[in-house]
Amino acid sequence: MTEDHIIGNNIRQFRERLEMSQQELAGFLGVTTPLISYYETGSRSVPTDKIDKLASLFGVDAYDLFEENAAHHTANTAFAFRASELVNSDLEQIAQFRKVVKNYINMKTLLQRGQTEEREGSGS
Repeated sequence: MTEDHIIGNNIRQFRERLEMSQQELAGFLGVTTPLISYYETGSRSVPTDKIDKLASLFGVDAYDLFEENAAHHTANTAFAFRASELVNSDLEQIAQFRKVVKNYINMKTLLQRGQTEEREGSGS
């Protein structure tokens, strides 16, 4: 499976998990619905700026979109919602919120890891 096919498959799986249509995702990304279909089938490469925007919306790291079956093993860090009930500005806010939550979790993990290492280092 090519990288474009892996990314496309993950986009489709994450989109379906959010019960979002291709048309809604196209509106969020500012592209046409047929282009979303091309992305999902791996017929077209997804530009880096769109990868970043998709990762924020899906609540994952951008590199997760490059892993086979990422949607099956990636935990959602924020919350689930029904995209059909939202407008593009809502989706933008959700994507930004998810990015903040993900960054907070990463920072908290790093802080805890640093405190653990500090305790282990002073206990010697």
